[in-house]
Amino acid sequence: MALPPTNTLHFSSNSKLQFGSNCSKNTIHSINSLLQLDSPKKQTKSITIPSPINKPSSSPFNLPKKSSNSHPLQWNPIQKATAVALDMVENALNSFENQHPLPKTADPLIQISGNFAPVPEQPVKKNLPVTGSIPECIHGVYVRNGANPLYQPVAGHHFFDGDGMIHAVQFNQDGSVSYSCRFTETNRFKQERALGRPIFPKAIGELHGHSGIGRLLLFYTRALCGLIDQNNGIGVANAGVVYFNHRLLAMSEDDLPYQIRVTPSGDLQTVERYSFNGELNSTMIAHPKVDPVSGQMFALSYDVVKKPYLKYFYFNPDGTKSPDVEIDFEAPTMMHDFAITENFVIIPDSQVVFKLQEMIRGGSPVVFDKEKVSRFGILPKYSSSSDEIQWVDVQDCFCFHLWNAWEEPESDEVVVIGSCMTPADSIFNECDENLSSVLSEIRLNRKTGVSTRREILQNSEKMNLEAGMVNKKKLGRKTQFAYLAIAEPWPKVSGFAKVDLINGEAKNFCYGEDKYGGEPLFIHKEENSGREDDGYIVAFVHDEKNWESELQIVNAMDLELVATVKLPSRVPYGFHGTFISAEDLQKQA
Repeated sequence: MALPPTNTLHFSSNSKLQFGSNCSKNTIHSINSLLQLDSPKKQTKSITIPSPINKPSSSPFNLPKKSSNSHPLQWNPIQKATAVALDMVENALNSFENQHPLPKTADPLIQISGNFAPVPEQPVKKNLPVTGSIPECIHGVYVRNGANPLYQPVAGHHFFDGDGMIHAVQFNQDGSVSYSCRFTETNRFKQERALGRPIFPKAIGELHGHSGIGRLLLFYTRALCGLIDQNNGIGVANAGVVYFNHRLLAMSEDDLPYQIRVTPSGDLQTVERYSFNGELNSTMIAHPKVDPVSGQMFALSYDVVKKPYLKYFYFNPDGTKSPDVEIDFEAPTMMHDFAITENFVIIPDSQVVFKLQEMIRGGSPVVFDKEKVSRFGILPKYSSSSDEIQWVDVQDCFCFHLWNAWEEPESDEVVVIGSCMTPADSIFNECDENLSSVLSEIRLNRKTGVSTRREILQNSEKMNLEAGMVNKKKLGRKTQFAYLAIAEPWPKVSGFAKVDLINGEAKNFCYGEDKYGGEPLFIHKEENSGREDDGYIVAFVHDEKNWESELQIVNAMDLELVATVKLPSRVPYGFHGTFISAEDLQKQA
């Protein structure tokens, strides 16, 4: 989440929802930009908020506060005086805000408590204890991104506002396993670390209402006076990760990606803010899609202030970028994810939109537009113009994540698999209505321009499903299975479901009593039986009773636990991950 590098403000989604479930059956854009976004709440609310359960006596929320050396010596006397004056304004703003109870969606004592709380960096720890047997096909590194604030918040803070931290588990040739976690050293992170304090506005927890306007004015004044640098990106890179063009990229949709290198020892190093050799000059959403056949990566970028509100582009396997395709929207729309098929890009245009004027009225700039009709756009992958896009209305449909899509030529339909959320704006604005995230099949008929939608799970199997994936080797093609986090009680994850997308059957795997985790990641076997589900599921899991973390490895075919890796330190609940094979690691740029 970040503010734009120029006079233009960019709102970008940067979400990654986290969930939980009691797994009683069959024993989470963030929006990156200037807005108040996602907000988990209690089970009876639409947005569950993590409670400080089982917090140890030494609180994990014990973050560093601002240091005494908050004004670098390289500032000239005028800049130092200006900085002191602006700090006084900020302190007054904080004092005013602290006189009133913070909303649960912006209260750091709620948002980053329990195992949502941050952890310090962890150098490589080798030869970790393993129970069971690591499958031979798992040889490489599993990395997962997450939000992890470096400093204790001075005002409002949402879980998605934290600095990006990558957690890595490396599986070595000799069978040993190591773990490390490191901050992604973004331009924003390095400046705040040098200043010894948080100084950039929190895009969700702070930028809403009148106080949000005040913080924006402070931000741009500091930038104008040369006290901070906004021209080289101010994103947090805490959401998605993708391995492409021999590079591991960390993304947060409010900035360019950041390249991370995995060292031979299993440690992590931030290489650079990666612009694809200067070809990418706009933000990129955190869910780019890599086509398993062509090897190309497809992506979107959107703006909430000026047109074009949306741009589409792709990268060839060598990293060269296509020209932008500008897509004309009447108003900026919240867009966290999209999908690809063999020949098309599927673009959601939902009823959740950005209205900056709502901040002037004291509210959130992310609103639900009752007058708008949600729709999906079908755009040929290699179009040079948005004139070729076909829009199909899908009434009352908001999918925060799309799991896959494919073409069915017999009926001239595009099938989209996603989790439809209601109320549509419940992850942005608090409400008392229960949140529902329903795994759905949406059919877009290209011949008639009509859509249909059905719930995939049988009535007896209904549960909230969010965060997960299909076999990446089948992305954009018809798939039978999806592996999705069971989001009950929101926002923690206590297991995952293997869903048969054809017959609607779901088989659940529970992480264990008092254990919660994150999204399931499917690792396919390079030499498998030909079955789509021939592979393994890996997931970080935290024991809230004993306050210990582990990595679980589950056979995807029969959902049997095959191995557990005990981790040397706590791993907070986080966002999205990927697996990089040992062969690919050797080819890193």
